[in-house]
Amino acid sequence: MGTNCDGVSPIEKIRCCSYTAGTTVESMAKSDSFFIRAKLPYTGPFGQTSIDLGAYVDALGKSVLRIHNVSTQYVFGPFAAPNVGTAGVDADVAWQLTTQSQIDNVDATDKSVISTGQLHVSSEVLANSFSTITETTDINPQNWRNGYLVGVEQIYLGGKMGTAWQAGFEPSLVIVMECTVETLSQSAAMALALSQQ
Repeated sequence: MGTNCDGVSPIEKIRCCSYTAGTTVESMAKSDSFFIRAKLPYTGPFGQTSIDLGAYVDALGKSVLRIHNVSTQYVFGPFAAPNVGTAGVDADVAWQLTTQSQIDNVDATDKSVISTGQLHVSSEVLANSFSTITETTDINPQNWRNGYLVGVEQIYLGGKMGTAWQAGFEPSLVIVMECTVETLSQSAAMALALSQQ
């Protein structure tokens, strides 16, 4: 006897599909790895862009995306140096990749967080220059044993980029994600349910 999956949330559809499959087989068909790229232009206080995963994720069709790695590139104007506009001032980029749309940066207690990172640049003496650069990627799928499983059709790249950068050379953020597509198993459905994407 089937179960009606209409009118329920995406995560409930995943649970529903898992149980109506009527099998305990845990083997998952996986694709070869491929790359998804996204760019967040200079945003100032906070900005966000969506990444469409509809070609890879289909809860009813039992197809999910696993992100294995996230790599970042910071681009300053026409590939210039990461210069700070005023001496003695710091500039930064704080970015995040999430499964839900946000209106500000969130920390790792938010269950939508896939990955976060930050670039911090200071110029101690001269304007339109830099003296120190620190890059931190504090949460990343490659830190986990099995990467990060995604069961939603949109994810979001967002962040704050400050206003202290040299005029005309403000940063953009580019990410490259290494991914595979899998057939959803009961264990993967449970993992998605527990992560509450």
